[in-house]
Amino acid sequence: MVLHAGALVLRGRFFGFVSRSVFLAEIGCGGIMSRVLIVPGLFGSGEGHWQRHWLQDQPDVRLVEQDNWDFPNLGIWREKLETALEEAGEAYIVAHSLGCLLTARLASRPAARRIKGALLVAPCDIPATETLHPGHLSFGTMPTETLPFPSITIGSLNDIYMSLDRLTMFGRLWNSDIRNIGLAGHINVASGFGRWPSGYGFLEMLKARARHRRPQGFSTAIAASA
Repeated sequence: MVLHAGALVLRGRFFGFVSRSVFLAEIGCGGIMSRVLIVPGLFGSGEGHWQRHWLQDQPDVRLVEQDNWDFPNLGIWREKLETALEEAGEAYIVAHSLGCLLTARLASRPAARRIKGALLVAPCDIPATETLHPGHLSFGTMPTETLPFPSITIGSLNDIYMSLDRLTMFGRLWNSDIRNIGLAGHINVASGFGRWPSGYGFLEMLKARARHRRPQGFSTAIAASA
């Protein structure tokens, strides 16, 4: 697989960079598909959200379902994500908003070894989110531990849930590759992001990095099966 500016070449075949086919590319050794877990944030990712579209784009993508999207509880949500990772064996995570913080909260937990890489899109800042939606969160403080798996954090210049300065600070604490995509708001339906096909390019970038770097603490058994 070779990535070019604006295109993807896979085994001699050309795919437009924003094509749905990009997401269907081979992502493992020997043609084995690696599961992708979709991790939404507060209120879930409703109809029309790019995470919902991505669920339809690839058969091995799974939504990490929560019992209560409106009043997130860190302990309950974390248990659901850890269960999904255990069932998957190992997986890439594609998280949005509060789902990014949930993913980061696994940094020091055994389940982190099952994460091949994480795409953290528009992480929210807990103080800002509590101001915008008072009484909804039981999520503690912002995670600050270095992530033991490859990650890309994507933000914008005008996200009301996280200023660019704060995004940069937490991205550095997480040791994440930080990408600013401009005036994109919270990178959701309200800011004009439906399918968001160009986001597939970031996921492919993450997968490429994961293939070349295994995080410290990654179990030998899982690494051998990748």
